[in-house]
Amino acid sequence: MERGDAWSAGPVGGADTGRDELLRVAERAARATRGPTDGQVVTAAVVCELCGSGDFDSAEFEVWDGECYCVGCLLPIGVRDGDVLTRTFQRPDAPPWALAPTETPGIPARPAEYFKCPEGHGVFQVAVALVLDGDASVRAISVGLRCPEDGGVHLFIDNAQVMPRKAP
Repeated sequence: MERGDAWSAGPVGGADTGRDELLRVAERAARATRGPTDGQVVTAAVVCELCGSGDFDSAEFEVWDGECYCVGCLLPIGVRDGDVLTRTFQRPDAPPWALAPTETPGIPARPAEYFKCPEGHGVFQVAVALVLDGDASVRAISVGLRCPEDGGVHLFIDNAQVMPRKAP
């Protein structure tokens, strides 16, 4: 899972333009590693079903410890375990996943911290791209963030591999 510091300039205002650019960033990342014939790629701009953020313009998320949390209800969208994202993609029967471990031995994981854009803003719009295998199971996930304040777009998770989550 890559989490670089690169941000691209994006449109300020004009939610439709910002949404399209954010979806493109997530989809490009998914296709770059997997290739167009190596699994289907599906994308979605994320809105919270639970608190009724309703549309892309009003859906806002804070990011900490590698997860995106709805500002309205503080629940995670399921980047790490696929719980909520399966509903976003209208696949409630899909098994939840877990991100495959990517820690390098001997290097401690970063402590939980709020993620911020280069301008210091901490609320984002979110888009995800899932790479599906032939059985429509999720194999990898990419997550893009867009700062609605300055329009900056960032690839937060770059094709993280997923694996079926083990039962508790």
